[in-house]
Amino acid sequence: MREHSIEVVVPERLGEGQVAVQAGAVLDLDVRLEGLHDGILVSATVSGTATGECSRCLKPIAEPVEVDIAELFAYDVDEAFDYQVHEDHVDLEPVVRDAVVLSLPFQPVCRPDCPGLDPVTGERVEDILDYQPREGVDPRWSALAGFQAEQAPVLQEPVGRAVTDNESKPDTSA
Repeated sequence: MREHSIEVVVPERLGEGQVAVQAGAVLDLDVRLEGLHDGILVSATVSGTATGECSRCLKPIAEPVEVDIAELFAYDVDEAFDYQVHEDHVDLEPVVRDAVVLSLPFQPVCRPDCPGLDPVTGERVEDILDYQPREGVDPRWSALAGFQAEQAPVLQEPVGRAVTDNESKPDTSA
């Protein structure tokens, strides 16, 4: 078993969303390699920083990225493994790239209670003093403003009647 700590400069942007690990950023890898009968088991922890913008207020943000990886690189090309050992080397780039990209949030926020932007003016709500949300009806729904559904008539009579002891009960066995 071998253990290594590696710093890798990201060659190209990792991620296509609002947050990504940018090209030129540094990822720290703590890697453990174990030789097994079928191949080399790679266990690693990848850490770095993803940058981008908040999905609500569009402020620049930086989010820590930390991902654990465990992947088997097969010796035999005929085996049904995703990754192979080539000339006593393992290529960690696709494994690290996939793990980092999948760990990035779809809708990153600068803080959980971020109020976002004002839908009318587009300004950041937290930058507006004494912000009061505007109450208004969407013009697309204004035609329905006068519409009220009629209520269904309420039945005054009981739906069923009680069976007395003098009456015979219907035969329910079928």
